[in-house]
Amino acid sequence: MAVKQTAGRNGLGDLAPKFAELNDDVLFGEVWSREDKLSLRDRCIVTVTALKDKLNVN
Repeated sequence: MAVKQTAGRNGLGDLAPKFAELNDDVLFGEVWSREDKLSLRDRCIVTVTALKDKLNVN
C-alpha cells in the first residue's frame, strides 16, 4: 500500500505551491504508486540502476 507523499508541500508549499502539488499528487501519487505496472521493489531497482548508469556516462 502506498503512503501519501507530502514532501513537496512540506518543503515547497509556500514558495511554489503548484510545483509542490504536481510533485506530490502527480509524480508520487499517480506515477510512482502504480503498483499494477511494477512493484515498488522493481521501480526502486530501475531508478537506482538508471541513476548509476547516468553517473557512469558522465
